Amino acid sequence: MKFTPARRITAVLGALGLAATGMLATQASAAPAPIPTLSAAAITSTLSQQASIPGTAWETAPDGRIIVSYDDTVAGSKLQSLTGVTKQFGSRITLQKIPGVLSKKISGGDAIYGGQYRCSLGFNVRSGTTYYFLTAGHCGNIASTWYSNSAKTVSVGTVQGSSFPGNDYALVKYPAGAPTPPGNVDLYNGTFQDITTSGNPTVGLAVKRSGSTTRVRSGTVLGLNATVNYAEGTVTGLIRTNVCAEGGDSGGALFAGTKALGLTSGGSGNCTSGGTTYFQPVQEALNVYGVSVY
Repeated sequence: MKFTPARRITAVLGALGLAATGMLATQASAAPAPIPTLSAAAITSTLSQQASIPGTAWETAPDGRIIVSYDDTVAGSKLQSLTGVTKQFGSRITLQKIPGVLSKKISGGDAIYGGQYRCSLGFNVRSGTTYYFLTAGHCGNIASTWYSNSAKTVSVGTVQGSSFPGNDYALVKYPAGAPTPPGNVDLYNGTFQDITTSGNPTVGLAVKRSGSTTRVRSGTVLGLNATVNYAEGTVTGLIRTNVCAEGGDSGGALFAGTKALGLTSGGSGNCTSGGTTYFQPVQEALNVYGVSVY
């Protein structure tokens, strides 16, 4: 029995704006740090506090700039609120419009089924002689048992752990007595990519994604440690790419050759016009659950 990999999401939560009021006129205050000397962490902390607007995302570029992306829903007063925060940091922030709407991508189809939804299997993993698979945490949250068919008659396992929001990964344990699952990724052309190692990508790396809706797509890593504000909550530490994805691809595999890199989290756009997709780094999930690819 073989199960295909893949995964995806809806973007963004409104932020809580906290303003101090009623301060004593005699209260002393420290002088603010000059913009050029502010750390990237300090800037992104301010963004998290003041600009967690649904439809936004950000990450730190290698040159220290903060790339702030916003989708089609961020317009009018929302865009004014966003730029009101970002403009105070001048050239330290680059605003970037992305097409479509940041969103979770869960829909009906074939792959792994739970509740009323379909997601994609990411990577088969193991701990000793016990076998599991990884998928998206937003998928793991919606059902405790997952199936390989839409009729839900063939179980592929039960959720052992799930983390979303904050992170976006889940671990599903195969049923006792199930055949040993293959340690590969479906390339949807009759062949499979063997996965033997795992790791973290670098900016500029050429990557591929496999998912149950749009199958195999290629692209490049654009950024690391990205924060995405989904409607269901904020997820941090994500990989940003220009690989497209659509509904049902959530949880699917991001890889480069034999190396596992990530699990499809969410993004904007589609595979007709193109888009931006974010991935949960797989190494974090492997470390948390004490499992490995093979």
